[in-house]
Amino acid sequence: MKWQPVDCKSGDMIRIAIGSFYHYGIFVSEDEVIQFGYPPLPEFKEKNQNITVGAVDIDEFSSGKIVETAVLDRKEKKRRIPPEKTVETARSKIGQGGYNILHNNCEHFAYECVFGEKRSTQEENIRSMWHSMLKGGNGGQIDK
Repeated sequence: MKWQPVDCKSGDMIRIAIGSFYHYGIFVSEDEVIQFGYPPLPEFKEKNQNITVGAVDIDEFSSGKIVETAVLDRKEKKRRIPPEKTVETARSKIGQGGYNILHNNCEHFAYECVFGEKRSTQEENIRSMWHSMLKGGNGGQIDK
């Protein structure tokens, strides 16, 4: 999967960069992006006290940052759930909670809506880095 700042279509998985991490959502229209929680930014501190799935407009989702759209490769296009069903699934989750930064975050939510399975590449990368660190015996230092 590649990420590019291209026009979004209904049912697309989108993201914004927050430092070295990303915040994900499902684009429905300029007036509706469905996300699991708000980006971890100071202006959303109060809204992130009780994290649930909700809908916002694209401006609130983007928080002034560049929105990237998932550009799927051939295999991913075959696996993806049709865009209408993606939107239906995302909307059906509005109000749900259970957020966990490692096991049930905004990326898990977006992947589940698009591919039918929870997944977080950010979580996978952190786990891989952690396992490499433990195996490497480098005293807790992260290899660069």
